[in-house]
Amino acid sequence: MTTDPQRFEILLVPGHIENLRGAEPASKALRSAVVEATGETGASGYPRYRGQGLEADIDPRTRTVEALLVDGSELDYGLTALVAAERQGDERQAPKRQGPERQDP
Repeated sequence: MTTDPQRFEILLVPGHIENLRGAEPASKALRSAVVEATGETGASGYPRYRGQGLEADIDPRTRTVEALLVDGSELDYGLTALVAAERQGDERQAPKRQGPERQDP
């Protein structure tokens, strides 16, 4: 049994606006898609997710898109793939991971 998230929302945004200066990436996305775990491991070694024309290998720990196909093709130059920020109470997003508790001496 895996503890990896079963779904992510991927946003495709123009690369030149990667530094959004506080703006939500979703407001700048040219395309978004919810992808679900396939149970497979991609060539990158990370779990594979698929849905709505996107197929991605995502590192669930860092929420980084490691490999991506868009409608069966590689991502066009000038586009960046991001995993959407988690939303409170949204089941589609990965649960937040807690770090070790701090213990004062």
